[in-house]
Amino acid sequence: MGSREERKNVKFWTTKMGQVLRRLRLRKRRHSLSRRRLQSTTSYGSGAAEQASTSSEDHDIDDLEMQVVRYKPEGLDILCRNTKFTRKELQIMYRGFKQECPTGLVNEETFKEIYAQFFPQGDSSSYAHYVFNTFDHDRNGSISFEEFVMGLSVLARGSLQERLEWAFHLYDINGDGIITKEEMMDIVSAIYDMMGRFTEPQIDEGTARDHVNRVFQKMDMNKDGVISLDEFMDTCRRDENITKGMSLFDTVL
Repeated sequence: MGSREERKNVKFWTTKMGQVLRRLRLRKRRHSLSRRRLQSTTSYGSGAAEQASTSSEDHDIDDLEMQVVRYKPEGLDILCRNTKFTRKELQIMYRGFKQECPTGLVNEETFKEIYAQFFPQGDSSSYAHYVFNTFDHDRNGSISFEEFVMGLSVLARGSLQERLEWAFHLYDINGDGIITKEEMMDIVSAIYDMMGRFTEPQIDEGTARDHVNRVFQKMDMNKDGVISLDEFMDTCRRDENITKGMSLFDTVL
């Protein structure tokens, strides 16, 4: 079932995501209404044929938006077996997910907008892009409910082993099974950009690179210039600070 704190974290994130998505939908709706008013004003006095054409175009756009394929998730029993959530928890999460994402899918643009709401003090777009890729297992450009709860399950209730594996895949940007120094630099820079002015002391590119050099040297045990999964896992397990940091992943997502 998970501890009270774990349940609170899951409820917080799903509720927060719902609030953000609701605001985004309202913003897009207002933008659509403003566009139609502008078109109506522009076409005033231009003749019935032009007005009919504009109206037809509006209806075509609406029809296109309504024809988005609805995604149907797997059965709850399957998700219960593949995650650490109960059937009741999954039902509650799916209800909120479906209400705010009628198509059953979240694309990367929306995912970045969600992250921007959580980290308004910095630029979270790069980090959100990397996290999105770890959730989008089939690389189709959208996150389904299954992918969402599978990722959330690992971060909120996964073992240390599972969280470390998730972190490795985050840093392994191109998915080739190893982490290069350039990949680590990209992730660390994205984190610093996301934290923005709250990073103390203030971090510049040189400071970030020095940090990456120190960590990379520690993890690259055989000195072959790349970090394998085993090297990553062994180093993290021996470093108490990294191990403690794993407990924060459920609030970072």
